[in-house]
Amino acid sequence: MFIERPVRVIVFAVVLVAIVAWTIASGTAQQAGDYPNADLLASAEWLEQHAGDEGLVIVDVRNDKHFDGNVIPGAIRMPWGQFQTDDPVERVGSVFVGVGRAQQLLGEHGIQRSDTVVLYDDVERDGGATASYIFWVLEYLGHENVHVLNGGIEAWQRAGFDTAEQPAEREPVTYQVAAEEIVRSRRIGGPQIYERLGDRYYQVLDVRSRDEYLGEVPSTGWEGKTLKAGHVPGAFNLNHENAWADSETKLLKSYDQLQRLYAGLDPTRAVVTYCYSGRRSSHTYFVLRLMGFSDVRVYDESWKGWGNKWLYYPAETKENVLQGAPVQGVSMQGVSMSRRHRMQPAAQPADAGQPSGGDGGGGQSSYISCGG
Repeated sequence: MFIERPVRVIVFAVVLVAIVAWTIASGTAQQAGDYPNADLLASAEWLEQHAGDEGLVIVDVRNDKHFDGNVIPGAIRMPWGQFQTDDPVERVGSVFVGVGRAQQLLGEHGIQRSDTVVLYDDVERDGGATASYIFWVLEYLGHENVHVLNGGIEAWQRAGFDTAEQPAEREPVTYQVAAEEIVRSRRIGGPQIYERLGDRYYQVLDVRSRDEYLGEVPSTGWEGKTLKAGHVPGAFNLNHENAWADSETKLLKSYDQLQRLYAGLDPTRAVVTYCYSGRRSSHTYFVLRLMGFSDVRVYDESWKGWGNKWLYYPAETKENVLQGAPVQGVSMQGVSMSRRHRMQPAAQPADAGQPSGGDGGGGQSSYISCGG
């Protein structure tokens, strides 16, 4: 009896130490990048272990002019630029090719609806901003298993894994999406944004550089004409590059760092992202999805659309400051991918008394143009 009690005390102490160690380790893992939707992001090590899995397709999305001749072994090439086109009717360049053409492209590259797709680009040119564009396309189409390789092909090479000189080729298949499987809320157009200016449910995020946002750097549209200066009224500005841990590897920041970066955004409300042509905004779309945001929408036409003078959308040059507590992520762990893609927010009442996304700060409104 005298022996058993000390033993119990020792066992209790060991268990207590283990619990404390596990808690610390969990906290460290969270800080190291334990994102709520962590399964959307693939590491080079994970990909190397699963590259041979049945139904897994590795996709190099680099355009020809940015392709260096090396691919991850087994990867097919599907340049992301194929998924954008110019719209001469609307006079807008670099817009999504549409559901029909996107299905054709996926089928031509041998991607099936049931495949697990891992997308990658390169750090030097894209830093995830084109792999994320195809990620957005696939989520819009309701594809259930899509991942982005963190750090692109450079992360694969830094991990010491070999590359190949010839991409793989797959037999063409039929990629077909049922109408009800398209997640239409992943995409939003200019008219819908215009109708919702002042609706507090919609938080509009301009992910261009600050100079572009403030209208200090002019940009041109598809026809070579100067676009309007400024940004969507009420939009906040967070450069998509701020999500990188550093400018060399362009790996994503840890979850707690991203929570602070996007402080003030409400994950229970919609976030609309836009840039100049939809590329950079798709990167922020991916980051927010990784953080557990469910209602994230890409304004595909971005500033090439809104800034087009003939469309008569209003623009402003004042700065709206995003303020608030660090983001409290909505954990999606344990939720099936099919359910994750189909989550739809409840309809929210409009509140015309505030700009999209909240009070914004930054002083008085300074609309400078309604186009024309």
